[in-house]
Amino acid sequence: MTARTRTVFTCSSCGATAPRWSGRCAECGEWNTLVEEVVERSPRGTRAGSAAAAPVVRLSEVATAEAGRVGTGYGELDRLLGGGIVPGALYLVGGEPGVGKSTLLLQVAARVAEQGKSVLYLAGEESPAQIRLRAERLGIGPEAPILVAAGTALDALLEACDRSRPDVVILDSVQTAYDPALSSAPGSVSQVRSAAGAFQRFCKTAGAAAFLVGHVTKGGGLAGPKTLEHAVDAVLQFEGDPHHDWRVLRALKNRFGSTQEIAVFTMGEAGLEPVGNPSAFFLDPERRAHPTPGSAHVAGLEGTRPLVVEIQALVAPSPYGTPQRVVGGFDGRRLALLLAVLERKAGMALGPRDVFVNVVGGLTLREPAADLGVVVALASSQAERPVQAGTVVFGEVGLTGEVRPVRLAETRLREAAQLGFRRAVVAKGGNGSAGRVDGIELAPAGSVAEAVALALGDR
Repeated sequence: MTARTRTVFTCSSCGATAPRWSGRCAECGEWNTLVEEVVERSPRGTRAGSAAAAPVVRLSEVATAEAGRVGTGYGELDRLLGGGIVPGALYLVGGEPGVGKSTLLLQVAARVAEQGKSVLYLAGEESPAQIRLRAERLGIGPEAPILVAAGTALDALLEACDRSRPDVVILDSVQTAYDPALSSAPGSVSQVRSAAGAFQRFCKTAGAAAFLVGHVTKGGGLAGPKTLEHAVDAVLQFEGDPHHDWRVLRALKNRFGSTQEIAVFTMGEAGLEPVGNPSAFFLDPERRAHPTPGSAHVAGLEGTRPLVVEIQALVAPSPYGTPQRVVGGFDGRRLALLLAVLERKAGMALGPRDVFVNVVGGLTLREPAADLGVVVALASSQAERPVQAGTVVFGEVGLTGEVRPVRLAETRLREAAQLGFRRAVVAKGGNGSAGRVDGIELAPAGSVAEAVALALGDR
């Protein structure tokens, strides 16, 4: 009996399937994400993809590849990955066009090849000649032992992997690979899922690590089905501002390390270079020495790395009936919460005024410790008084107006002291005042009103 085919509609956002098309996915609620997909159904009484039973072994007898991690040649990237590239792991690297995904991976390929490892670069969007030109621009000489294969057919790409048996494979990009056995176009849900599954099987059986370059949607999310992110071992997101030369690589998922770490790079003529001290890179010494109203410095934390950044706020009379709330690099809903706390607990009438908040340098702050920095910057702009020079703040703000301590306070204080800050407004009690650092005077605050007074020099 021959296999029959049927058509289903798969959501490119969450991976849910539906028997018919509709404008909105019933599972995740996203609009216009259902894509038609032709699937093959096995005859009745047979099992699709039947194979021999999987071997069963004791967990204690399973060999680990932890000791065999491969360094990328960049300390920033190794720390983000949890210590280096894990053999047999599948990585997904996403980002906006032109942010530097291909550039970074080509540089990593050269560094890995210099260690005696075999690297295969599978080009689906460029020709080998274009890759050679880009390598020369990045200072990668022709003696670099990097293997290159151009093509988009999935079976041909896998055959190239089987012939060369590389230690590291780079597929640029997964949206260009297509399986001839599927009738859908390259980049569709079924094609992307098939390519990811094929490379996942290759990595697990051959012990090679693979990097899949993925495109992003208009909303900034990784293109393709959500199952693509579930199939890989780590998801790395490249972030960058087109008006700045810095790039941030963030781990959205990592089975072999923390998802709180970031790696900071700068883009130059010779490619991407790691930034060893991001705090000094993003801060302006002149503005730190001569603060202006509406500016506050926050000792944040990205994973285990402390990062001191500047938050600017502007409170102005609203010429319209509805006040504006414009925010950059910070959660807009969190800003609404902090404005309500300032209104009720600190007596600041910010409701009828326009409020603008921005994280300097185009960075994005996600941790709660930035709450106090936003509050102090807003209060400074409202009062038209600068924060005391050499003062750094950090702490979480609660709905009742209290300032809560955050983790690794001593690490934040040590970073601030190295940058020349001499005073820190922190949460009263807990970890906020437990870790004292030489050269930093602590100003503990129990409430938002007290923290604002300490930061502006009223106490």
